[in-house]
Amino acid sequence: MAATSIRVEIPEDIMDTIYAGAKQLYPRESFLLLRGKSKKSVIKINDLVLAPFTAHGHGSVHFNPYLFSGDFSLVGTVHSHPSGNISPSNVDMNYFFGRILMIVGYPFEGRGCVAAYNCKAERLPVEITAPTGRDLQKEFEEEFDEDSAEDFR
Repeated sequence: MAATSIRVEIPEDIMDTIYAGAKQLYPRESFLLLRGKSKKSVIKINDLVLAPFTAHGHGSVHFNPYLFSGDFSLVGTVHSHPSGNISPSNVDMNYFFGRILMIVGYPFEGRGCVAAYNCKAERLPVEITAPTGRDLQKEFEEEFDEDSAEDFR
């Protein structure tokens, strides 16, 4: 059953960054926090946040949500399902954080590989909007050097 009261908007370049991260970590699961704004019936994603101390495993991801308890700009999380199944598991729903849960599935490209859910596991419509115009790869490289990137591999 689709919940039509809320719609998720995400810029194309942010979606591409999510897919690129999922491809890079494949066959392990990727995980990112979603920063954005919620207005009436629309949640607009405008940035991604790397969660520190995240363990990217085969079939699971672990992070400490208490590190972000005061950041009200976080609207949810996104993680990958290397199996290609974009439905949330019971574990996904038990660790729901924020207002939305996004899942991307293998092969991590195209509109059919992403889904968003509310806290009741109801699927939400996802609209991929125009790119932000930011160079997300450059921003990432400026924030994390190669040595710190090794910690995520």
